[in-house]
Amino acid sequence: MASDRRTADAESSTELAETIGLYALGEISLGKAAERAGVSRWEMRDVLRDAGVEVRLGPQSEAELEDEIDAALNLE
Repeated sequence: MASDRRTADAESSTELAETIGLYALGEISLGKAAERAGVSRWEMRDVLRDAGVEVRLGPQSEAELEDEIDAALNLE
């Protein structure tokens, strides 16, 4: 059981690192990064800042704008 948890934690860490990387490269928006990480935008902003990634405010492209709209429509 403990090894299953470690595997899940490692996968989660890898996915978070990938999400941070995609955001840093400008491939995804803050909203999409938060959605992928399963946290709020404010929490994702803090995660990015802790990782040393500059947070971009507002969509930088039409695709990012569409991602932001999709993320907003999926809020519960």
